[in-house]
Amino acid sequence: MTKDMTSGSPMKLILGFSVPLLFGFLFQQFYNLVDTLIVGRFLGVDALAAVGSTGSLNFLIIGFCMGVSNGFAIPLAHRFGAGDYKAMRAFMMNAVYLAVIFSAVMTVFTVAFCRPILQLMQTPENIIDDAYTYIVIIFAGIPATYLYNLVSGVIRSMGDSKTPLIFLALAAFVNIGLDLLLIIVFPMGVAGAALATVISQAFSGIACVIYSKRKFEILHTDEEERKVNKGYMKTLCGMGVPMGLQYSITAIGSVILQSAVNTLGSNAVASMTAGSKIGMFFCCPYDALGSTMATYGGQNVGAKKLDRLSGGLKAAGILGIGYSILAFVVLWLCGNQLAMFFVESAQAEVIANVRLFLVCNSAFYIPLAFVNIVRFLIQGMGYSKFAILAGVFEMAARTLVGFVFVPMFGYPAACFASPVAWIFADCFLFPAYFHVLKKTKKMLSEPVRTSVA
Repeated sequence: MTKDMTSGSPMKLILGFSVPLLFGFLFQQFYNLVDTLIVGRFLGVDALAAVGSTGSLNFLIIGFCMGVSNGFAIPLAHRFGAGDYKAMRAFMMNAVYLAVIFSAVMTVFTVAFCRPILQLMQTPENIIDDAYTYIVIIFAGIPATYLYNLVSGVIRSMGDSKTPLIFLALAAFVNIGLDLLLIIVFPMGVAGAALATVISQAFSGIACVIYSKRKFEILHTDEEERKVNKGYMKTLCGMGVPMGLQYSITAIGSVILQSAVNTLGSNAVASMTAGSKIGMFFCCPYDALGSTMATYGGQNVGAKKLDRLSGGLKAAGILGIGYSILAFVVLWLCGNQLAMFFVESAQAEVIANVRLFLVCNSAFYIPLAFVNIVRFLIQGMGYSKFAILAGVFEMAARTLVGFVFVPMFGYPAACFASPVAWIFADCFLFPAYFHVLKKTKKMLSEPVRTSVA
């Protein structure tokens, strides 16, 4: 049930590993999309804007949780690639201990301070109460976020991208059913949408734990492997925290941009919400390619097969470029129709704004493809700190647009914030990849020279 990515055709391996991941991300975005669709259709534009106004703050915190969990999986992928399964299991247990600590601390602080943050973001008065209700429930569910992302990361580190997909698909249907129940049957408003998200994520995480304990004998630990190991914890934090900070630093720019958009009124916020949800759905292939490259890079570095890294980068790049062209054509032709899933046809301004957002973003999907491919490959190679610097470039770009261009040009400027951020990040990531590849080759060659001497 595991997959060795250290031999065979890179294109075949990357495509075979990323397709199940793609379906997983699609399911995840699908039920996020359904959340937004049901809120917009049944609760109105203001409720849609309220949920959307929390998007960047949600990404700031939940993105950190996801990044940390994915980073924790990298040492496991290295040990799996090297065939050192005992160390892999010890790393896994110490990752669990750290995840418990991180989730407890983050839940307390985010729940306590989310309303002041929403006020600082200039969330419009007519939507701030619904925005707070929604995001405080999401933050209370941070342990569920860690649970699913950590366990699925462990499973993927061994080359199995199918098992997390199965449980995520089940969670998607649970989420949709709960949305309908808690918003339509029991009129709980935006609180129902948030509860549906948290419960479904907890379900998928618990299901992954039960299944992995029963089916993956390689993960069964002994008493020694369950001991707290400070050295392993340091290594895990060295991988996970920078990866989490990369998400959060990127999100800071999004928070600043969202604050600027909030000043444009509820229609602009609703437009960005619907456009972002549709865009995230179309961007799932890039997320799948990124996660694939993290595992691919981790296993091949662990196996000391560095010559395969550039081949994997080329194969992923071809897939990313081909999909980017297709996505642009679809969004150019169908942007208005997609917008009308979220709002009534009478909302002409919102529909036009959503299409503008989608076209502007999809025109730059090729740079986005390489942001994910190169960044996650670098992280898989063990250089998570470089991800922080890539995030800084994205943050700077979105901050520039939010502070300078949105006040000057309004909503159209906000549509170009992400494309500018992707280009800034690529300008850093490509030189960084060649630098870390050279550094890794040198590092792995030193023991050989020492033993010969």
